[in-house]
Order: sequence, then C-alpha cells, then structure tokens
Amino acid sequence: MVRIIMNGCNGHMGQVIYGLVAQDPEAEIVAGVDLEDKGLCACPVFTELEKCDVPADVMIDFSSAKATDSVLDYCRSRKLPLVLCTTGLSEEQLKKVDETAKETAVLRSANMSLGINTLLKLIQEAAKVLAAAGFDMEIVERHHNLKVDAPSGTALALADSLNEAMDNQYHYVYDRSQKREKRDPKEIGISAVRGGTIVGDHEVIFAGPDEVIEFKHTAYSKTVFAKGAVEAAKFLKGKTAGMYNMSHVINAE
Repeated sequence: MVRIIMNGCNGHMGQVIYGLVAQDPEAEIVAGVDLEDKGLCACPVFTELEKCDVPADVMIDFSSAKATDSVLDYCRSRKLPLVLCTTGLSEEQLKKVDETAKETAVLRSANMSLGINTLLKLIQEAAKVLAAAGFDMEIVERHHNLKVDAPSGTALALADSLNEAMDNQYHYVYDRSQKREKRDPKEIGISAVRGGTIVGDHEVIFAGPDEVIEFKHTAYSKTVFAKGAVEAAKFLKGKTAGMYNMSHVINAE
C-alpha cells in the first residue's frame, strides 16, 4: 500500500487521481493540499503545505508552477519522494528540481501517459533517419482554453527527444510571425493551439521533399495522465535520492 499526499487535490487532475486511488487496493490518498478545503475529499485537506503533517510514502504534485518551490522545499526537508507533474517550470526551478533529487527521489515528467513516453522513443529513431536525410521537423500541440503555459511541457519534451537524437544540433522556434526569412534547416518549430476542451493533442511532423511522415498522440481524457501518476507513485515508494522519469516506471513493469 502506497500512502499519497495529493498536492492540488481540488483541481481537475487531483480529483481524477482521487477517484482512481479510491478504487485501487494498492494505494491510498492520506492527505490533500490546496488553497482551500472545498469538501471534495474525505481525507484531511490542508490549505498550507507546511502544516501537512500526515505520514506518507510519496507526494503527487499536479498544481501550479507558482507552488513548485514550496513543494520542493517540503519534500526535500522530509525526504519525501515526489511525483512532479506540474509543467511550465522556469530554468531556475528545473535546477532546484535537480538539487532536490540529490536529497530525495523525484520523478518528473511533462506527460504521464504510456503512449507519449513510447512516442518519445519512436520519434528518436525516425529523426535519425529522416532528419539526417534533410527532413524538416515540426511539432503542433493542441490543448483546452484554460491551459496557461505554451508550448506544453510535452511539446518541449518531444522537441528535446528529437534534438537529443540529432546530437543537440537544433534550436527551437516558437513564433515565426516576426521572421521574414527562409526556414533554418537546423530548427524545430513548435506551434501551440488553445481552444475548447481539447485534453491534449500532439503531432510530430517530418516534412521532406514530396513526402510527409506524421506521428500523432491524442488523449481523450485526463485519466491516462492520472493512471500514470499513480503508477509512478507506486514505483517511487521506498526510493531514496535520484531523478526518475516515466521510462523507469515503464521498464520496471
């Protein structure tokens, strides 16, 4: 049994995770943390993270980048493993994540789904063949109109995966509206669409002379991310210091 503290328990993802765990005999949410207690959880809910004193095995954080520093401080001081699902982190915060991982286990992933993490591997193999042959690489991501960060953390993870396959020779372009020049063959374009209730849609496009190859992942509900987060929490139980990602969870199964 893994005992979980859910940070952001009142949010949509927090509630999806709460519902999943309620049906999982191997997991339990022992405390929630959010700006206010809306009575949505049967467990104790704390409006200040520092006051949460419930014993637990791991924390899942699906909140806001504004709260990430305090989350890292909390887990670091208590040696509490952390599943960090929040995106839109600054470079400074990413450095703090790395420092925290030296003190306690941290699993960070821009996307918790099995499909996306498989896609990260597939596009690397494609890039080694297609980009090396001169194909241009583009990423288009679509999300609901409430998402505040753009591009998405998943789009950046996809770009990083492509770039890694090409020995990090590429740079990213997010906005071509101010550019009046030919496309640089060493760029990866990333476009963000926001509208409606789109859960998450990512396309990786390899565009070459007279042919186009596309890889696409579509999430139809946030349950796919919630399931991944719970599995990640089970994986982290008992882990000490170290940085992990979803590939560790997938390979452990």
